[in-house]
Amino acid sequence: MITISAFKWVPEFAQGQVRDLRARWALEEAGLPYRTRLLELGDQEKPDYRALQPFGQVPVLEEDGLVLFESGAIVLYIGERSEALLPRDTDARHRATQWLIAALNSVEPFVMNVALIDIFYANEEWAKLRRPGAVEFVQKRLSALSRSLGDKPYLDGDRFTAGDLMMATVLRILGHTDIVKGEQRLAAYVDRCTARPAFKRALDAQIGDFRQAA
Repeated sequence: MITISAFKWVPEFAQGQVRDLRARWALEEAGLPYRTRLLELGDQEKPDYRALQPFGQVPVLEEDGLVLFESGAIVLYIGERSEALLPRDTDARHRATQWLIAALNSVEPFVMNVALIDIFYANEEWAKLRRPGAVEFVQKRLSALSRSLGDKPYLDGDRFTAGDLMMATVLRILGHTDIVKGEQRLAAYVDRCTARPAFKRALDAQIGDFRQAA
């Protein structure tokens, strides 16, 4: 059975955002059973875990001797097992992969720039000066994304793929702001993606682990 590493507990602002959610969601979409390896505070620094994940992050996927880290790689691995995430049609499959990588490379770094300012440095003078520029840049990226989405339900048309899964989780990071909410098309897109039963099961599972540890 697949094992996914996750933190046993994180501060409230991070609950529902930790990246094991992406793996859980993919597994739920694929209908694959899994179990979690919950890390206590400090476990991510121990040599045995660093041997699996050099940077001490979550998630790590383990299955039959295979070890994978990085949420994008894990979602693609799961997607290879399920047409629900990666279509069989070769071109559609490549486009889904393209959007997954775009979420991680072209959108998330600029989303995280704003999030880190807001969460960790909001009272710093340099952060107050930097935030307007960071917001302006991410808004440009989101405007481009919105234009590409257009009137389609999902990024590649009528079908939800691993690309949508990753993009929706990235856009959710800005849920504490009105940046995504201000892009009506993207706000509706995120709502559409996160209304999926598989997402709700994944989120409930993650939050459930945190509540048990509280």
